[in-house]
Amino acid sequence: MLLLSGLAASCGGSLGRQYEYEEQVYLSVDGAATIVVDASLPALVALRGLPLDLTPGVRPDRDAVRAMLEARGCAVSSVGQPWTRRGRRFIQVRVATEDIRTVSRCGLLDWSTYGFEPAGEDELQYDQRVGAAAGGDPGAVNWDGSELVGFKLHLPSKILEHNVKRLEDGENGSVERGNILTYEQRFADRRAGVPVEMKVRMGADSILARTLIIFGIAFAAAVLVLGGIIWVTIRRARR
Repeated sequence: MLLLSGLAASCGGSLGRQYEYEEQVYLSVDGAATIVVDASLPALVALRGLPLDLTPGVRPDRDAVRAMLEARGCAVSSVGQPWTRRGRRFIQVRVATEDIRTVSRCGLLDWSTYGFEPAGEDELQYDQRVGAAAGGDPGAVNWDGSELVGFKLHLPSKILEHNVKRLEDGENGSVERGNILTYEQRFADRRAGVPVEMKVRMGADSILARTLIIFGIAFAAAVLVLGGIIWVTIRRARR
């Protein structure tokens, strides 16, 4: 999944929905997570208050961006190659954490509060509330009001309950492949600080782990069947 997100970024966001700012949380059942942020440089200034150089024609300094975020308490895994869409520079940043509940110590993600706790027998509860934007001034930007912000949760197990709702003129999110939730918001509303609430109840067993167990059982069964066939064949040959 991380590979696909990188591919989408390298294609200038041409795959799927296009967001001016997008956060993707890849969560594990133990609370560890990777957060991938794909955003335009003006959006990072306006929403997160990063002091980025927005001079036309100037490519962002990836090392400087990494150093800036690390100084703000972020465990940066990588800063991707920039790309351009609609005349605006975009960049991807990956942040890693061993505990999603503490990732708000990172200055890039500190507009959110995170909760991740057991919820009954064999269940987990994930909560995230995105609060006010930084209110930075990116100057004149060619935004036309159609821009969107996306928050995507890649959850490790089957979703039992969620709070994706509908806006008056369409859905504010979606459910994909049973364990991926997307919450959307108008960019103007995000700049104005309209909160985003994400609540998910899920199973405590990892889909990947369960899949690997099933695969292992199937493989062992296939080996036993093959061994049985070989044993029968050898016995017949001896007779």
